Amino acid sequence: MGGAAGSRARSPELAALLRALPPVDELAAALADVPRALAVGAARRALAARREALLAGERPATDLADDARALLERAGRASLRRVINATGVIVHTNLGRAPLAPAAADAVAAAARGYSNLEYDLESGGRGSRQAHVEGLARELTGAEAALVVNNCAGAVLLAAAALAAGRELVVSRGQLVEIGGSFRLPDVAAQSGARLVEVGTTNRTRIDDYERALGAETGAIVRAHQSNFRAVGFVEQPDIEELCALGARTGVPVIDDVGSGALAEGLPELSDEPAVRRSVAAGAAVVCFSGDKLLGGPQAGLMVGRAEAIERCRRHPLARALRIDKLSLAALEATLRLHRDPARALAEIPVLRMLSAPESELAARAELMRALLEHAGVDARVVTAAARVGGALPLLELEGPVCAVDPAPLALDELARRLRRGEPPVVGRARRGRLLLDPRTMDDDEARAAARGVAAALRPV
Repeated sequence: MGGAAGSRARSPELAALLRALPPVDELAAALADVPRALAVGAARRALAARREALLAGERPATDLADDARALLERAGRASLRRVINATGVIVHTNLGRAPLAPAAADAVAAAARGYSNLEYDLESGGRGSRQAHVEGLARELTGAEAALVVNNCAGAVLLAAAALAAGRELVVSRGQLVEIGGSFRLPDVAAQSGARLVEVGTTNRTRIDDYERALGAETGAIVRAHQSNFRAVGFVEQPDIEELCALGARTGVPVIDDVGSGALAEGLPELSDEPAVRRSVAAGAAVVCFSGDKLLGGPQAGLMVGRAEAIERCRRHPLARALRIDKLSLAALEATLRLHRDPARALAEIPVLRMLSAPESELAARAELMRALLEHAGVDARVVTAAARVGGALPLLELEGPVCAVDPAPLALDELARRLRRGEPPVVGRARRGRLLLDPRTMDDDEARAAARGVAAALRPV
């Protein structure tokens, strides 16, 4: 009976080590100046971890009180923390998508510190609308008759479908039955809206005639969904937004256009493949939906712009209350939209746009900065060329540039990555050919220095 673990459990040495473990209260008492409940909890966790290690055949050399204090320190940290993104993925969903511009971060702090005129009209002294803070900016930047903002783009599509097509048919191309991440799929969104999805065309080719044949008395709306994070290439065809809106105008069927990433910036060649919000509005789409936290460079939000009558139907729908944007996101969105009024300032101050257009010289200097710091710390690092990506948009775009490639020896690459994730601040890079890449595109100079320090500390002999 029993294997190696059972043999160890019966050994006199192991039994003595287990008996030598102090009681919980005794270890908790060694944690001075700590509330008793926290000290007891940390002591229990430290003792449980030590027992598990001993039973596994390990002989930890650390002091139990030090282990308990480390557990207390870890538990005292905020769960949601700043992370250094050294991956080169600009809109990294797992790392919080778009970092905010300084003006947007300042606006969030100002709105959070005290009360605000969120739904109070300072001119009349009566109740106001939270939408008033961004609606005019969204109309100005897109050319739309009206605008509405909700908590995210999926919510915007859901609200538009519910307001315009609930109980009726929602016509969509089979090539646009997309999954938007987290296993949320367009058919599921349509089902929750109460609309009946009608698929037209094929996976790779859908023509305007396919839409026209599907329209009838039960049609509530046509929906077009942008393939934000993938592309179908080769023998493919889809009607452009002008054709769809012309068909909608002839038949009285509204068009909902989900353009995804919110490409409002002008004069940026990297965004040329993204559907422009202004183009969809000018074509006559009833509602154009797009994200606030992708290429717009702001907070999580779903913007809806388009024709006044359609936006009003969305505004009055009961779901609008459930999907409404909160005051902190609203503050960040207003500040971000204000930056977009000046294209040059937007490119300079909105981090996502600045990363997209970063010059080679800037990236090379930052990569060399990391290499030099690591070399000084005795770490083998070199500057090589690799491709960064946008993430969540522009899937075919590769942004070639210099990166700092680190040899993880004497550690395995996975162990180095684990130590960096547990650092303060955590650093997340990417692996290539056995090396850790630190991409300067998604860091500023201070973050690059911190990333290099983190790597040096992780590789320092214990």
